[in-house]
Amino acid sequence: MPFSLAQFDHVLKQLAENLLQNFPEHYNTSIFQQIAQQKNDPQTAIGQLYTAICFSDFFTETLKKQPHFLHQCWQNPITLSDCSDYTERLTKYLSTIESEEQLYKILRQFRNREMAKLSFCQSLNLGTVEEIFIRLSQLAESVIIATRDWLYERACEEMGTPVDAEGCVQRLYILGMGKLGGFELNFSSDIDLIFTYPSNGETIGARRSIENAKFFTRLGQRLINALDQYTSDGFVYRTDMRLRPFGENGALALSFNALEQYYQEQGRDWERYAMIKGRILGASPQDPNVKLLQQLLRPFVYRRYIDFSVIQSLREMKSKIEREVRRRGLIDNIKLGAGGIREIEFIVQVFQLIRGGREIRLQQHELLKLLPEISKLSLITPQQKDDLQLAYLFLRRTENVLQAIHDQQTQQLPANELDRLRLVEATRTFTQLDHHGKAENVVYPISDWQSFYAVLSRHQQNVRAVFNHLIGEEKEDISETTQLWNDFLDADLEQNEIEQMLIENQVNLQDMDNIIDILIQFRHDLSRRPIGTRGREVLNQLLPHLLQHIFAHQAYNTLLPRILNIIEKILTRTTYLELLLEHPQVLTQLIELCSQSKLIAEQVARYPILLDELLDRNTLLNPPPHDQYRSELQQYLLRLPPEDEEQIIDGLRQFKQTSLLRIAAADILGVLPVMKVSDHLTFLAEAIIEAVVNLAWQQVSARFGIPAHLAENEKGFAVVGYGKLGGIELGYKSDLDLVFLYQSAENSQTIGAKRSIDSHQFYLRLAQKIISIFSMNTFAGVLYDIDMRLRPSGESGLLCSPISAFEDYQLNEAWTWEKQALVRSRAVYGEQSLCEQFKTIRQKVLSAQRDIQLLKTDVISMREKMYEHLANTERDLFNIKTDRGGITDIEFIAQYLVLAYAPQHPELSVWSDNVRIFEIMAESAVISDEVSIQLKQSYITLRNRIHHLNLLGLPPIVSTQEFQTEREFIMHIWAKLLG
Repeated sequence: MPFSLAQFDHVLKQLAENLLQNFPEHYNTSIFQQIAQQKNDPQTAIGQLYTAICFSDFFTETLKKQPHFLHQCWQNPITLSDCSDYTERLTKYLSTIESEEQLYKILRQFRNREMAKLSFCQSLNLGTVEEIFIRLSQLAESVIIATRDWLYERACEEMGTPVDAEGCVQRLYILGMGKLGGFELNFSSDIDLIFTYPSNGETIGARRSIENAKFFTRLGQRLINALDQYTSDGFVYRTDMRLRPFGENGALALSFNALEQYYQEQGRDWERYAMIKGRILGASPQDPNVKLLQQLLRPFVYRRYIDFSVIQSLREMKSKIEREVRRRGLIDNIKLGAGGIREIEFIVQVFQLIRGGREIRLQQHELLKLLPEISKLSLITPQQKDDLQLAYLFLRRTENVLQAIHDQQTQQLPANELDRLRLVEATRTFTQLDHHGKAENVVYPISDWQSFYAVLSRHQQNVRAVFNHLIGEEKEDISETTQLWNDFLDADLEQNEIEQMLIENQVNLQDMDNIIDILIQFRHDLSRRPIGTRGREVLNQLLPHLLQHIFAHQAYNTLLPRILNIIEKILTRTTYLELLLEHPQVLTQLIELCSQSKLIAEQVARYPILLDELLDRNTLLNPPPHDQYRSELQQYLLRLPPEDEEQIIDGLRQFKQTSLLRIAAADILGVLPVMKVSDHLTFLAEAIIEAVVNLAWQQVSARFGIPAHLAENEKGFAVVGYGKLGGIELGYKSDLDLVFLYQSAENSQTIGAKRSIDSHQFYLRLAQKIISIFSMNTFAGVLYDIDMRLRPSGESGLLCSPISAFEDYQLNEAWTWEKQALVRSRAVYGEQSLCEQFKTIRQKVLSAQRDIQLLKTDVISMREKMYEHLANTERDLFNIKTDRGGITDIEFIAQYLVLAYAPQHPELSVWSDNVRIFEIMAESAVISDEVSIQLKQSYITLRNRIHHLNLLGLPPIVSTQEFQTEREFIMHIWAKLLG
């Protein structure tokens, strides 16, 4: 008996009472005499049971919850041979069930029972360290594949059987990553999976076919729920899908082609490291798709040449390991700490990546099989190989004993005496394989916690020696100025000490009180936030760098509240704190942009995911060409499940926010002039409009069908942009002025759905859905504010008009101000024929003969009304947009000239943006070249200032001392043209 504790006696008695209650025909009160006689005899079933109970609370809980399993253990000792044939036994259980509820129960009970058996075998040294984690991996693989197969059959019954273009049945293939892929699973490991399938296609045999991508996504979701969901019986495995292409933002299941394309074009170094362990679970050698998938992935992982480029990645990852250990205080973590399991894994994986393309024997998954091969290649010495192997086995034994105690994923050495005693007893003597693959007992000089820790430390030192020999020692680089703020979060830091820090940072005395107030309030707010141990450790390292950067900047007064606001918003999201800590260029970029833009600071605080965009300065300096937003958005949305409307709606908002940040950054950094900024903002909006219309169309047509008069792939629908959108002059905070038009047909109904409606009603529903998608206020915000008041008859008119009715209204009923608005309009979405039809109507309306004097009167009257309601009332301030001599006057001048002279010069009705309108007017001799140039320059100058005020979060109001020349010129032209 390894160790006997009186506190476990009552557990044995409770179990005995359980047996008496559940099996009265087999047990009587003499069972308690058995306990007294046999509990300390390791040769008896009860003695062995007592030993297993002492080592694992999880084992005990499983016995309590499963009386039949308890009965089996009480009567017959478990052996390692009982821990096999998982697939056959589980498949037999699953063949008798009909519902997912039954599936969940059987999976959890089976998993817990089999894990308890392995805990039993581990506690009594009935198997080697390797045999235990191999069987843990076999158990997980069997459960995953049996669950997949059971769910696949039900999914085919419900959604049809997925086939490719040639009618071949498609199945889901699962890549087991990490320790599962290497047959090295822990007692309480997460399982890292990637889902894939051979080819795209559709399902057959169901009432309604769906795409294979949708089928396998739904199957994958059900599989994850079956394994991961916590019920009264617990869970099966915590399932992590973040290693798939594009991570959490990627599709849950990808075709072989999509998988290959991703790894060829976008695969990163860390994904190569991860894919080394990637193994196809449940793979049959006779399955041609298995070989195909292996051939597809191999070139990504293993280069044909000796890949020394890995060395630099290795150095970077080594540095990251060191920082993580310090940051998270992982000195007593046997996986992540110095000389831990991860360092051994890392050493082996690096040799695989460097030489695996040439040395086929390195293309294996199991670490213990790889170490001898690496030694044979003289990449490490035989002594280093032995040191690493012995350390790995000792550390893995320790890890599995730790995790088997409570079925918890932990690698942290315990602080309580009981669990320490368990480790001491479990590592004193255990079984492992020798050099010839035979089991041998290993005896360590361990008698108490101190001696255990000495053995552990010796193994860790051996690992660290190999690690440092291969990679080199890390050099610390902590500047003295950074150390200045190291104590900022100390609870006993006094206000006068903060003041001294600020003085050393050369903060102006007149700013001191305000800065101190901000810092003290920040510290106070931190004390009330549930940051967590890891988050606080990261914050302790980040803040010294952050504050030093802020106070080294001349705009520290503006920067400090903006940056601290961002930090407050990400306090509980440690990943973002780590991003700022581990990537100094992100912090530098953030400070540069926030110093010049309140808008960017507010956006990043509201949507911290935008911090990822700051990783690459080249990306910020090179925004995509404005005509590529459409394709970029399409690619972005392809990562999302096509049937998940909520994710797509959020995805649209995230894409807009990311793009806005990149445009604003390029603007601030001087890469984009104001006209180009507006181009980018406008074409971004157009790309989003197209995506929203397509999403709305998909939703509405799925419910009501499609208007019968439409040809294939037609929508007969157009979106017209007015105002800044129509004029290709959008700003950062512009709303969208939209009008919806459609091609009508008499007595047309929808077809293709259970419920048919009138086509006019269909387009009305479509318009409502579009507005809903734009206006929905999700956690990612509103997509755009939509203004529909420029539609025919304004707010009292229909949301969507037949294009023929629109033409009639514009020619016969529209007011002058509506025709002014039409000047700055253009079709931003729709089939070419419908857009051309709108263009013809627009030119026809603008070129119509009209009374010039009446036109002048109407334009002046409208401008006066706007001035009365919107103009600034303070004499020493100038509203760039609404005051006399401002943007609105220039726009009205352009609109008046178009309406007045287009009848004689139809070419004036072609363009919708003011700059080209003024250019064409000069070409047509409506105004002189000099006036055209001055109007354009004034317009661009005023717009540029509004843009930068928007970035600073300020209204478009400046001192009357500014823009005097521009204002006088604009008012002169106004007086000359309109009186």
